[in-house]
Amino acid sequence: MEEKAKLIMEGREYELPVITGTEGEKAIDITQLRSRTGYISYDPGFANTGSCKSAITYIDGEKGVLRYRGIPIEQFDTKIPNFVEVAWLIIFGRLPKKEELQHFSEKLTRHAHIHEALKYHFEGFPITAPPMAILSAMINALSCFYPELFELETHEQFEEAAARLISKIRTIAAYSYRSSKGLPFIPPHPKLRYCANFLHMMFSMPYDLYEIDPVVEDALNLVFILHADHEQNCSASTVRMVGSSRANLFASCAAGVCALWGPLHGGANTAVIEMLEQIHKGNYTPEDCVRMAKEKGNPFRLMGFGHRVYKYFDPRSRILKKACDKLLATLKIKDPLLDIALKLEELALKDSYFTEKGLYPNVDFYSGIMMRAMRIPLNMFTVMFSMGRLPGWIAQWKEMNDDPRSKIWRPRQVYAGEKERDYIPMEKRQY
Repeated sequence: MEEKAKLIMEGREYELPVITGTEGEKAIDITQLRSRTGYISYDPGFANTGSCKSAITYIDGEKGVLRYRGIPIEQFDTKIPNFVEVAWLIIFGRLPKKEELQHFSEKLTRHAHIHEALKYHFEGFPITAPPMAILSAMINALSCFYPELFELETHEQFEEAAARLISKIRTIAAYSYRSSKGLPFIPPHPKLRYCANFLHMMFSMPYDLYEIDPVVEDALNLVFILHADHEQNCSASTVRMVGSSRANLFASCAAGVCALWGPLHGGANTAVIEMLEQIHKGNYTPEDCVRMAKEKGNPFRLMGFGHRVYKYFDPRSRILKKACDKLLATLKIKDPLLDIALKLEELALKDSYFTEKGLYPNVDFYSGIMMRAMRIPLNMFTVMFSMGRLPGWIAQWKEMNDDPRSKIWRPRQVYAGEKERDYIPMEKRQY
């Protein structure tokens, strides 16, 4: 028997369908609520509203579960696939065949260069321009150079557009950094893998090629994989919102970059490093910081601990902790900020105040430490997040556009302004 929910309003009873997901999640279907009752739901921030049905990513925040297309996130650590393979999985819904992955990788290599005319756009940005602003603008500008990919009617057309975006975002990201430093652009290398190629474009010089450490390459590969998708977060929902108007893939993903730019979304790992810098400059000890974090009324916060979705632990953080330990041991970096971070981690993991509240170091804590160790500048941290999250945005856009029931997103509101009143001429207005 189909499950129903009962709603009683103004003495009348309404039955509403109940939807059950494959993992047992339940949702009350209110798509006919307004037409049947005249009421709408009110849910600021949409924390209790399911905006879509999706088969991409599953999260159980209470149990610390994250799966891409059904595959537990922990398996991407033990099997260590390439980021490109994970991107294919997330976008197309299954693991690729050997020839499919090879074909897609070849497309990434072929499309790594950006149009020569597009390079001149970097000259129009001031040297102090935020890299995220540049990234969003340049992704949007890609649509000017590939208008033939506005209408993606076949699998081949969509794969071509996805490959161009995933390949070119790393070139744009690297060039935005080089431009801010007044350094010459380093062209992509056709023999290097995805992450190694990015590091090459970031740090090589015409007379001194960057020596790529396999441990650094693997660490960056893992950071990208663990950020590839995270269900209906702010940026993914933004991509769907913009895409619901049938805006093209480039414009929709550029909007995703803008959403991720916000400090409450993509800026968390940046906040970790900024906190460590404040601790170092203020001559606080890690013990001082742990004490202050526990004091009621003290404004100090330990950034990078706990997670809005994961109530116990962030499963990605466990994977990154191992990779972080290996990276720091390999690079043997002497950095007071990293020393502070590791001591904070040690103290928090031993303190019942944090463990009982589920305030464990999260993915942003470790990714921030790792990117600093890899010499990624602080203002590029959110750009790195964007590069990792791009496959998820593309997958969300595709899933929505493939759904024949999809319609333009248009939330309702509860109006709280003035009631009807007359216009008052300027000379009669009294305040």
